[in-house]
Parts: sequence; C-alpha cells; structure tokens
Amino acid sequence: MTARTLASLVHHYGNEDRVFLDANVLFSAAYRVDSALVALWAPASGISVCSSQYAIEEARRNLEDGDARDRLEALLAGVEIVPDVATGRLPVGVTLPEKDRPILLAAIATGATHLLTGDRAHFGAYFGRKIGGVLVQRSGDYLATAGE
Repeated sequence: MTARTLASLVHHYGNEDRVFLDANVLFSAAYRVDSALVALWAPASGISVCSSQYAIEEARRNLEDGDARDRLEALLAGVEIVPDVATGRLPVGVTLPEKDRPILLAAIATGATHLLTGDRAHFGAYFGRKIGGVLVQRSGDYLATAGE
C-alpha cells in the first residue's frame, strides 16, 4: 500500500472507523509477509483496529508456521483486544452458527463501525449491510473504497 493510498484511507475514513477483525482477517494478515492487510495497522491510516480474544485464539490455532505466528503476535501489539461476548441475542433477521455469533456480538458491543471478515459461508449474506450499527465487509472491499 502506498503513502497516497494511506492518505486516502485517512481522508475517506478519518478517525471515525473502529474496525473489528475476524479471525480469518488476522490469519491472512499474518500468513503472508506481503499481505496488503497490514495497511490496516499503518499509523497514517487513522483506523482503530480491534478484535476479541475469541477471534485471536482462532487465528493462532490455524497458523501453523512459526514465522506467521510471530507476525501475528507483532500485529496484535497494534490491536485493541475487546471483551468477548459469548451470549446474547442477534439482531432480528440475522442467523449465524454458534461459533460466529461471538464475533458479531463483540463487534456490536464494542461499537465497531465495521466488521471485516472473509467468511463468505456464514457472513456472506450480510456483506455490505449494517447489522447493529456495524457494516459487515470483506477486508478487500474495505481497503478498495479508500479512495472514494
């Protein structure tokens, strides 16, 4: 990601975005050395990044490579870890498997503006929709709108 793109993120999103990262986004950011997702952590982005221990532990479990685990730990230094929300009611009309409910519930409870996830199977029906005040998006879609 270029400095111009980072400047666009700041211009487009300002300091208002509080972005909750699902486990698969954390995994993807750490898995590849050159992942474009690390732009979310750039100081110039003006984005507040958060996740829950639940999501972080899932990402840790799925990363087998030691270097990728080290990258995850380094990235986590810039992530606000918010409380897990294991129980609660989902907003009306939202159906998720038990394992995905804590992700959406934590994003809502922490006041996130966005939930970034690559989980098309369970969250795909909600991509581009606001649920409980949280816009559910794929991370690539979020980053692609930086210049708008």
